[in-house]
Amino acid sequence: MAMNEYTIALAGNPNTGKSTLFNVLTGLRQHTGNWPGKTVVHAEGFFTYNNNRYRMIDLPGTYSLYSNSADEEVARDFIIFEKPDITIVVLDATALERNLNLALQVLEMTSNVIVCVNLMDEAKKKGIRIDTKKLAATLGVPVIPISARNKEGIDTLLKTIDSMVLGKIKTNPITVRYSPEIEQCIEKLIPRVKEVIGDAYPARWVALRLLDGDMSLLRAFQQQPLPSVKEVSIYACHGPAKSI
Repeated sequence: MAMNEYTIALAGNPNTGKSTLFNVLTGLRQHTGNWPGKTVVHAEGFFTYNNNRYRMIDLPGTYSLYSNSADEEVARDFIIFEKPDITIVVLDATALERNLNLALQVLEMTSNVIVCVNLMDEAKKKGIRIDTKKLAATLGVPVIPISARNKEGIDTLLKTIDSMVLGKIKTNPITVRYSPEIEQCIEKLIPRVKEVIGDAYPARWVALRLLDGDMSLLRAFQQQPLPSVKEVSIYACHGPAKSI
């Protein structure tokens, strides 16, 4: 019986234990190199579970998915253009308030997300308690407490991955709401964005990036085969038109 293959992206801030989780899941079945045209390290590995084969990409550790660095652009472009079947966001249980920013950015890009709260053993030592069920209800995606280095919670994570790729888990990611002025601009932009990309990419997220003047994203889009109109002017609420 042939195995189905799925792709998993692994995202997280630096020092969250993301690479430890990558190593636990893929073992020696991994290789590294550089991303095409970048000096950023590309790490890729494989594992099998329940007759499915998983290709796992360890994205560069970043604090955001904006275009402030090559690492951020690599992580952003992989999630938005390669469309992994699942994106796992690894959070540090001892610094959730700092780590959740990245998780919320990922949730604006894709709904196929599992959040791993790592370093639960360290949090326990510091007297930090995390209600992962409440966090999952708030974020609208599965939240799994783990300690990657102790291999705690890994079985639950694997079962959750399996259930998600089989369509047994339906997510409902939280929508971050901005100021009334920004929300009004987003609503104006979304129909124009959809003229270009249809449903190929999340229109709300693209509108947000346009409002932020993310020129690197515009350049990245120009390298993609768009499904319908080749070029259309996208007008933000203020400033000149931008084309994608």
